[in-house]
Amino acid sequence: MEDDLIASLTRQVKEEVVENYLTERRLLELQVEELFEQADNTKFQASRTGRRLTRLAYLVVKSDMQEKLLCLLKIPRDSFWGACITQQFSRGVRFIRVRGFTDKAKFRKLFVESYVRFYQRMGEYQKAYDGLKAECQAVNTNIKRFRNNFDLLTIINFLKSLDTVTLERKVFLGENFTAAELASIDQKLQVNLISFEIFNVPSPLALSKPERMEEPLSDLAVRVYRQFQTDIKRIMR
Repeated sequence: MEDDLIASLTRQVKEEVVENYLTERRLLELQVEELFEQADNTKFQASRTGRRLTRLAYLVVKSDMQEKLLCLLKIPRDSFWGACITQQFSRGVRFIRVRGFTDKAKFRKLFVESYVRFYQRMGEYQKAYDGLKAECQAVNTNIKRFRNNFDLLTIINFLKSLDTVTLERKVFLGENFTAAELASIDQKLQVNLISFEIFNVPSPLALSKPERMEEPLSDLAVRVYRQFQTDIKRIMR
């Protein structure tokens, strides 16, 4: 009788451990879901930032000048940002109004101001990127703490000690473990760390401040204007 009571209490304790484990695991899963949502938002912000670079590429008109722009801004060609150079420019960015006595002066101001907007957007994206990285590290810290708080091997062995009928009848916080799931229970219960690389979020560019870039950007704008006056006047209408 005493042995039966001890066995019953032991099982109740183990079942409570399993339920606590699943409760905390679900909380972690919610954190991971929110992390992936944050990653999607960060990638969307990267695409919005890239539109400002696409506008700069559009303003220099031709591919040879686009290459000069890449070199000037030190942007790798085979990168997310390098790909923005060749994308179709959309008018879905805020229109920039500039003043000048001549079309050349207006174009130069437009080009420099376009870089300013790009620089500002990149700064905002940098904050979002850093925030995502920090959140990923925080979630991984919680996962490590969770692993340390529970002996997964003990939980798995307890579940495997239950006969199939009992296991399928038993519900741990809504979890019905079938015989098929029991065979791979190790994978089902394991909580893996999140690799930041899985989000495929582009690293921000380290752009020079607008005041340092004003002269080289102005020089490039003048060269573009001299070669493609007709195109530039059409763009600025």
